[in-house]
Amino acid sequence: MTPVLRIALAGNPNAGKTSVFNAITGAHQKVGNYPGVTVEKKQGVCRWGDHELHIVDLPGIYGLTPHSDEEVVARNYLFFEKPDAVIAVIDASNLERNLYLAIQLKELGVPLVLCFNMIDVAKSRGYEIDIRKLSRRLGAQIIPTVGHKEFGINDLLETTVAVAQGKNGLRDVPVNYGRDIENTIGDVSELLAKQDGRYSDIQRRWVALKLLERDEEVRSKIKSPQVLELADKNADRIEELYNESPEIVIAEGRYNLIAAVCRDAVKGPPLERRTKTDRIDSVVAHRILGIPIFLGLMYLIFELTFTIGAPAMDLIEAGFIRLGDFVNSFWVPGAQSYLRSLLVDGIIGGVGGVIVFLPNILLLFLAISLLESSGYMARAAFIMDRVMNKIGLHGKSFIPMLIGFGCSVPAIMATRTLDNRRDRLVTMFVIPLISCSARLPIYLLIIPAFFPSKWNAPMLWLIYVIGIALAVLSAKLLRTTVFKGETSPFLMELPPYKVPTMKGALFQMWERARLFLRKAGTMIMGVSIVLWALSSFPRLDAERLDPDPSVAVRQQMDHSVAGKIGQAMEPVIGLMGFDWKIGTALIGAFAAKEVFVAQMGIVYSLGEVDEESGTLRDKLRQAYTPLIAFCIMLFALISSPCMATVAITRRESNSWKWAIFQLIGLTVLAFVLTVLVYQIGVRIIS
Repeated sequence: MTPVLRIALAGNPNAGKTSVFNAITGAHQKVGNYPGVTVEKKQGVCRWGDHELHIVDLPGIYGLTPHSDEEVVARNYLFFEKPDAVIAVIDASNLERNLYLAIQLKELGVPLVLCFNMIDVAKSRGYEIDIRKLSRRLGAQIIPTVGHKEFGINDLLETTVAVAQGKNGLRDVPVNYGRDIENTIGDVSELLAKQDGRYSDIQRRWVALKLLERDEEVRSKIKSPQVLELADKNADRIEELYNESPEIVIAEGRYNLIAAVCRDAVKGPPLERRTKTDRIDSVVAHRILGIPIFLGLMYLIFELTFTIGAPAMDLIEAGFIRLGDFVNSFWVPGAQSYLRSLLVDGIIGGVGGVIVFLPNILLLFLAISLLESSGYMARAAFIMDRVMNKIGLHGKSFIPMLIGFGCSVPAIMATRTLDNRRDRLVTMFVIPLISCSARLPIYLLIIPAFFPSKWNAPMLWLIYVIGIALAVLSAKLLRTTVFKGETSPFLMELPPYKVPTMKGALFQMWERARLFLRKAGTMIMGVSIVLWALSSFPRLDAERLDPDPSVAVRQQMDHSVAGKIGQAMEPVIGLMGFDWKIGTALIGAFAAKEVFVAQMGIVYSLGEVDEESGTLRDKLRQAYTPLIAFCIMLFALISSPCMATVAITRRESNSWKWAIFQLIGLTVLAFVLTVLVYQIGVRIIS
């Protein structure tokens, strides 16, 4: 039986932990949530020698004091799950800040390996690190790495396995906090040993430290009132003696050790040296040029998405047309068959109409992942902080909104990084106004069908900008009415720029593609079949159908459940220029936005199976005007989010009231704005 070792990966945000995790595990990963919280749980597997390593990528944290769900999750895993070894990923170019977490991990008593990541960046900045001396001073093995280039990963794994087996050969180096605090730690530890036998010597010292820091999470685990009373008494004495809270005094002790160790083993660059990151930031993060550069980059991405993606999209579209013709060849031309209609109209017409946009989606997320891994997206949040602050939102709100370009569900989950509940709720409400990848197939269907090719990228850029503008205005309105209050200050670390690797970007792109294809093969297929059934039944008797096939199709559609629902909606949606076909597609889009394309494919393929019937874009161009097409995109952009978004809003806000408020509010806003655009547009055109 292969021995299994459990390895935890810990580190500060922006230390390159994800690149190290990807280099170790490759494609052998799975992502979920920790039980009870919406904190992402990433796990992976790799083989090293005779061992199978189960790698857990803990959330990015700065320390082990629980100020957020991420820190609680990470600390509980390290303390209670007791992994065989912990790899602390350290930004080698920013040692003094990153080593704070490493010192706390040493105090926790976990078998520790220090991964000095981005060692190339540290060297380029002029740092000279004596790895052996630093290793002895910290009491932990140190392995230099460059995660995104996979440099040092083999050495890291070999050392980690040795440490997990107790072969590190290094002594522990506890922080000395001075006689007063050390005596206090000893007193609390001694009483804890008498009252509670669950902890080892090193764990008792750590628990005593946390009790002196008044850590509520640790206090809740202590059953002895005498231990808590002694800890509180000594914490009050320390505060009186040092005129600072015990937490600050203890933190200063850790930083003093780090400073002494770094003075002894690290030679830094001249203070006046200006880094490459500083030079780039002087342009891209400029207070005036920053926002135009950001908007220009997004426009360039959309232009490339259309230009490069068009040939591949045409090939996939042609492939699905041929597949439909092939399936049709098993039936006599003109013959009616429910199975033929289900396969060709329901599944191929529905799901195929969504998958055809896969190349564009892949290109869009490849570009976004390259910007993220280069370090630019953190600058985008910094740049937008001035705008966000003016509308009453925190600069960090821009990060969930950026994630919203991918999907609203993880974007809403990402609002957990916001400390202020008002900021969190407002950000949750406006995230659905950011065009997610589920809306992209709608835009990619509509824009080339109704607008000249030279206008494709500008139109896509325009619809995204409209969403951002509406999100900004809605946030301002909510912040001045429903959620009045002060906005917390913006604090965010900007990572150094680095050249992204194509391997990492392609891996993230494939993850997006896999999720998109899985969604197309499950939810979208299921909803497509339901919508096909609603559009096909009940069937009209043959003698009641008009001899003209096109009229007969209309009669059958009018008679179907979908037709009757659409006809009931037409008096209202007609104000936006929509007919019953668009109405039924919008109902299906509540399950998943991509279903709008699937339903339009179903409606316009039913009864039209000859090779000359044309593509869906051709049929839409014949049925609607560019004004109606724009209104479809506008309504899809603003209207009620999908079911999953409503569910996650309820979960994150812990209230159905806010989820329903979001659902109704966005739908009403979409209706009002789309009616205004259509009615004004009709009058201008006429």
